Amino acid sequence: MSTSPTTTSTSQTGTAAMNPTESPTSAATAATAATATTSGTTNALETAQRTAEATTAFTASLRSVGANYETALRDRARTLHENTAVLDKQEAEVRRATEQLAKQNDQLAKVADQARDGLKEIGDVQNWAELIERDLLIVEETVRLAEEEEAARRSSLRSGNGEVDDEFEDLDKGGKKGKGWFQWW
Repeated sequence: MSTSPTTTSTSQTGTAAMNPTESPTSAATAATAATATTSGTTNALETAQRTAEATTAFTASLRSVGANYETALRDRARTLHENTAVLDKQEAEVRRATEQLAKQNDQLAKVADQARDGLKEIGDVQNWAELIERDLLIVEETVRLAEEEEAARRSSLRSGNGEVDDEFEDLDKGGKKGKGWFQWW
């Protein structure tokens, strides 16, 4: 083997120059070694570059997906915040309507109580009218019996001695010729 390097490798071209005094086998070995060194470095650089590109693409993909979800979530959040004022207004309207319904319910309960009391009074009036009617029927029957008794007494007086008591004559002439309990009015 020689003391001076017979093979030189250049990183730019990646080829080995052969010394004419060297054997072809040693030149091939040197070229293979130089190529292996160069391709190892190139492979490492390519792998690093590919890894960086993949990482960048993956990160961009994640950001894109995240942005899609973020946009939808931001839109929903914005809608919720915008609708908060509307919801508060609707809640206030529902409260007012509920209060008005409660007042109206109280008024209707009062009307129902008054109607119930009125029906009770009508029932009481009806009972009172029935009691008065019964009493008037009793009075009418009593008056009828008294008139029959009086008529019987008059007929007995007329047939007996022929004299009629002036008191009985005045009753007939007083103009009270109504029938039943109406003759007292």
